[in-house]
Amino acid sequence: MEQEIALTAVDDQAALPLVGRLHQWVVTVDHKRLGLMYIGGGLFFFVIAGLQAVTMRLQLAFPDNHLVAPQVFNRLMTMHGTAMVFLVGMPILTGFFNYLVPLMIGARDLAFPRLNSFGFWLWLFGALLLYFSYIGGDGLYGAGSAPDVGWFAYAPLTERAFSRGNSTDYWILSILLTSVGSTATAINIVATTFSMRCKGMALGKMPVLVWLALVVAFLMLVALPPLSAAQAMLLLDRYLGAHFFDTQAGGSAILWQHFFWIFGHPEVYILVLPAFAFASEIIPVFSRKVIFGYHVMVAASCAIGFISLGVWAHHMFAVGMTPAGNAFFAASTMLVGVPTGIKIFNWLGTIWGGKLRFRVPMLFSLGFLFQFMVAGLSGIMLGVAPFDWQLTDTYFVVAHFHYVLIGGIVFMIFAAIYYWFPKATGRMLNERLGKWHFWLFLIGFHLTFDPLHFAGLHGMPRRIYTYQPGRGLEGLNLLASIGAVVQALAVLIFAVNVLYSLANGEEAGPDPWDAWTLEWSTTSPPPEYNFAIEPEVRSRRPLWDLKHPEDPDWQYE
Repeated sequence: MEQEIALTAVDDQAALPLVGRLHQWVVTVDHKRLGLMYIGGGLFFFVIAGLQAVTMRLQLAFPDNHLVAPQVFNRLMTMHGTAMVFLVGMPILTGFFNYLVPLMIGARDLAFPRLNSFGFWLWLFGALLLYFSYIGGDGLYGAGSAPDVGWFAYAPLTERAFSRGNSTDYWILSILLTSVGSTATAINIVATTFSMRCKGMALGKMPVLVWLALVVAFLMLVALPPLSAAQAMLLLDRYLGAHFFDTQAGGSAILWQHFFWIFGHPEVYILVLPAFAFASEIIPVFSRKVIFGYHVMVAASCAIGFISLGVWAHHMFAVGMTPAGNAFFAASTMLVGVPTGIKIFNWLGTIWGGKLRFRVPMLFSLGFLFQFMVAGLSGIMLGVAPFDWQLTDTYFVVAHFHYVLIGGIVFMIFAAIYYWFPKATGRMLNERLGKWHFWLFLIGFHLTFDPLHFAGLHGMPRRIYTYQPGRGLEGLNLLASIGAVVQALAVLIFAVNVLYSLANGEEAGPDPWDAWTLEWSTTSPPPEYNFAIEPEVRSRRPLWDLKHPEDPDWQYE
């Protein structure tokens, strides 16, 4: 009956003219549509930021290259970094939480649907505002000058004395708007998780993804206000002479770094914990085993969220903190690796002895496991203050955080898209194209970022637009640039796969993966109301209980 109602609703929407269908998307408060718009917007900016990255790598492919001018390179670096963090990672991951959390807990929507819509449109207009800087002009270089202060916008570089135009103002206002939009989403996830779970779903029966969404939401509520406060202080500096960060008038540039990294390091976990969430849902399904150590996994996730709030100044070992400060943040950096290592053992324990199915979501998950382990180990290396002094602001650091952001987060974003695309669209992505996408992206990733570790050890500084020949960097940079092109080709195959599968993909049915969580119990795509009858659960695998009444999961709990 539920499937017939859903199909009728889909037919009614298809009968609407194009303008009517677009209007429905613009005015919607449905968490699923807003989640898909978050993900679609994030993927759009992912393509733009990726093209900017490829341009930078082509500039660095050869020494003394002049493909782009120094100012253009600085703008590309600023826009690429800002977009990847605020316009790609944040919206895609919150989009998945928007879409999945109500479905996984048996709710019909998020707690505050209008607030959800408000948050999305704030994010979108904030994102567009950043790119309006390309046509706004700053009065110094002429029209078309984007921000060139780096995605971290270190003071005093951003003060009026050194950034005289208005491009930095576009950056500040864009970050303010997107931060408010993300905060609205975080409030919604917390309220929904605590107040709208279906009958029988105690906290101990929630899927791991929902637990991690809750941890991420709390981190956003704690970490985003310091960033917004820093933006407000910078605006006061620039226009009202407040001198918070103006060192010539008694301000402190280090104060900006503290405010920014109090946000910036929890932000790493705001981005990577959703990747952990996706891995914790995908790996058990394709291993045909329950997640190993559920309670330990949840406790480790909460511990990561708590400890990550005390790690920020390991980005600042080179600024001249006291020995006690260096020692504290070095110790906290080591400590945060403990619950992260526990989670890797949980995933390996789930895989061990399982009946593995090497479908595309599982392939991306396995790539993530290896690459994130390497990223964690190099992060521990950089947590040793003397080692960090030697390698700070080199390409070793660039390679490390791209191992986290690309090798970890982007790999799991692709895994999640391949896994939940059938639920959102009713069609499967093409498996053969998906495997081409995976292998090319994996090869391109390692071609790009493995050599950059060695370039950093050779002393290549980051944020430079060219370098001199004869220093042992030519081959490493050429390999990295070739790898960037290979990654771009992989993303092109992914885009072709999505467009082809939307039109011609195999019909998925409600549960193509033989999964266990509640979103797979309804139609693909789900109806607007999610569930005609509110679900009731008795274990952490409610679909297993329905499919196997003779051996329900709850009898083992």
